[in-house]
Amino acid sequence: MRRAWFRTGMDADTRAGSDPGRTRTVDIDGPVHHVDFGGREDGPTVVLVHGLGGSHLNWDLFAPLLTPHARVHALDLPGFGRSEPGERTANVRDNVLVLDRFIREVTGGPVVLVGNSMGGMISVLEAQRSPAEVSGLVLLDAALPGPRGRPDPRVAAAFALYALPGAGQRYLATRRRRLGARGTVREMLQLCGVDPDAVPPELIDRSVALVDGRRDVASMDRAFLTAARSLLLLLADPRLLRRAMAGIAVPVLLVHGERDRLVPVSVARDVARRHPDWRYVELPGVGHVPQLQCPELLAEHVLGWLSSVTRTP
Repeated sequence: MRRAWFRTGMDADTRAGSDPGRTRTVDIDGPVHHVDFGGREDGPTVVLVHGLGGSHLNWDLFAPLLTPHARVHALDLPGFGRSEPGERTANVRDNVLVLDRFIREVTGGPVVLVGNSMGGMISVLEAQRSPAEVSGLVLLDAALPGPRGRPDPRVAAAFALYALPGAGQRYLATRRRRLGARGTVREMLQLCGVDPDAVPPELIDRSVALVDGRRDVASMDRAFLTAARSLLLLLADPRLLRRAMAGIAVPVLLVHGERDRLVPVSVARDVARRHPDWRYVELPGVGHVPQLQCPELLAEHVLGWLSSVTRTP
């Protein structure tokens, strides 16, 4: 297996002792930052894939709960977290290619993919593209096709702006000026159904520092909008995703928060009905990011499922 590290070490968060893993950067046509949380060397390898607007920090409360049983990595897709996009595009399909190379060149397959929101969509497409590299899927409030109900008004308004050339950039810039980094982090958590005051303050502080530390803000905004628009296009014409889901031959755990405003629970219920061989868990009172809202409960479900589909205790 070829490992393509070009930098490894500790950033300011790690030196302060607040990062539960080791931060590294790998060259995949540009920098891709990731965190190696360590873990059980003889267990399965788990790769955590964040959603739209997310980063490796989304997993800080959840990943350490897996490490007694698995080797755990979390990456920042290009355009998110500490992976500034440079000349790369950040649409869903291009990020599938980045994930595929990350598995082959960094962690080595096969891996269990744990994908949240857009990360769930990317994980499904990666399982279709490279079935030998994926041994299982955990889909957390995944952005998947389903029945078209009445969307949450606030979510619908934001994505309508993202879809409009020029309007999306102005909206993101105006919001950033109005709210500042801390306000932006808190607003995003609230949109995802998480009470910011229930999140450990040090994780909020690190999220704020991540936003403040971006060097090429304009490129990060463009990457976010590119990813959002490509996600919407794939959901508008669900044939590719439905074919990909139909072709999955590995065990799948589908988890969804009952109070998700971004991907309604009706989507997960429809997917579960279409795929009765997948295990479905619905979390009452939980929103879009269960790994932040109820990490212990989520880990209990994931580890129980993992022990049933692998030989690792």
